[in-house]
Amino acid sequence: MPKLKTNRSVAKRFRMTKTGKIKKRNAGRRHALGNKTRKNKRQLRQKGYISSGDDKQIRRLLPYG
Repeated sequence: MPKLKTNRSVAKRFRMTKTGKIKKRNAGRRHALGNKTRKNKRQLRQKGYISSGDDKQIRRLLPYG
């Protein structure tokens, strides 16, 4: 069976944890930060995990984790 290609754009955006979860960076951090509350900006700093609905698609694009 041939090797599978990793989708490079997905590899740059997501990381696998040791337990197998997929980490992501939260959206909404690029511009217009003056319109967001202090609490919202602080919460956007933290990393998030992808939802279970997107998990299957991302794993297909990252075949080797």
